[in-house]
Amino acid sequence: MDIEQKQAEIIDLLVKRASTCKGEALVSIIIEATSHPCLFAFSEILALPNVAQLQGSPNSVYLDLLRLFAHGTWSDYKCNATRIPQLAPDQILKLKQLTLLTLAESNKVLPYDTLMAELDVTNVRELEDFLINECMYAGIVRGKLDQLKRCFEVPFAAGRDLRPGQLGNMLHTLSTWLNTSENLLVSIQDKIKWADNMSEMDKKHRKEVEEGVEEVKKSLSMKGDVDMRGNKEMFGEPSGVMDYEEDGIRPKRRRHPVTR
Repeated sequence: MDIEQKQAEIIDLLVKRASTCKGEALVSIIIEATSHPCLFAFSEILALPNVAQLQGSPNSVYLDLLRLFAHGTWSDYKCNATRIPQLAPDQILKLKQLTLLTLAESNKVLPYDTLMAELDVTNVRELEDFLINECMYAGIVRGKLDQLKRCFEVPFAAGRDLRPGQLGNMLHTLSTWLNTSENLLVSIQDKIKWADNMSEMDKKHRKEVEEGVEEVKKSLSMKGDVDMRGNKEMFGEPSGVMDYEEDGIRPKRRRHPVTR
């Protein structure tokens, strides 16, 4: 089972449970969701009316906690640690995993120095162990560790919940991409049409050249036949000429009488 399918099943289960809970029972589900090792999306839980009703209640800090895991990072937690419940080790790990996903949204090459600063990691060995064991093995990212360049190359990272206002930016980006794709398609079609026209012109030119070559061959062949017939008519057969000349000019010998 892939991570998306497994996560979807977990979300469905938690949403069903949370939709019928209030108070401490709902707080317990929020803590479970933010600690679950296979859950990285929280917007469905946030959208529940009874979860929104935590705002202004004694348990409103847990609504802030859920929002932090939906949209925030480890740095956000450090800046607001006094207003958010203290995190358990599983929650700390998850929030750092989510922080990596946020960093990978805008940069596919993440320097080690940036990662260590954002994740509060003190050395490269600890950072690489986190990236391999807690992120790549978990299936939330695919990447390559470049120890020589001290960076993490990330061709794939799982997506996070959309932040408020992010949907409009995504729609604008998709609209721009669609327009660019349509213009590119028109350009490709024009080039294909131009290539087809050039191919037809090339075929036509080749045919004309071949026909011209055949005409030249025929012309040369006819000229050769005419020249040969003319030579025969002018000179006749060589043996006949010799016979004629021999018969026409050779003097006849007269025999003298022999005296006895």
